[in-house]
Amino acid sequence: MKEMKEYTIPFVGLKVGRHNYDFDLDKKFFEHFEYEEFHQVAIKLEVVLDKKPNMLEIELSFEGTVNVSCDRTNEPFDLPVNGDYHFVVKFGEQRDDMQDELLILPHGAYQVNIQQQIYESIVLALPSKRIHPGIAEGTLKSEVLDQLEALKPKGAQQNHLEDVDPRWDDLKKLLTDK
Repeated sequence: MKEMKEYTIPFVGLKVGRHNYDFDLDKKFFEHFEYEEFHQVAIKLEVVLDKKPNMLEIELSFEGTVNVSCDRTNEPFDLPVNGDYHFVVKFGEQRDDMQDELLILPHGAYQVNIQQQIYESIVLALPSKRIHPGIAEGTLKSEVLDQLEALKPKGAQQNHLEDVDPRWDDLKKLLTDK
């Protein structure tokens, strides 16, 4: 994958210590990775590079919103996203990025590209189920919700309680008879 220049940090001329970088991420960043689940993106990213004599420590902190479609109703909504990610950059014979929190760059490298770590940390910070907040509050009015309510089986909860095998009650008594 082609590297995006704006997420490449040259570290060879930096003094030992902490260095801060700020980025504003938008939809174009995720389109570079062919990730099409976001309608709009507004994320502030703060990168802290801590240069040490023989390695680099990089901390990513991000906060913002992504506009996604609800998994239940397909209605778009703004989903807040935030998180932190920390990884270490060491130097070795060849590049190795197979470990989650360790990136090995070849000796003589003078810059590090962090676009893959940014992408992965944000996408993994999202919940697996994206439900519109209006559903839980009961304020969302949608044709899909109306249709789901109309198709909901009547009395499903009552039948479930009546179908419980009475032997389970005897087994539950064993747990309380200690």
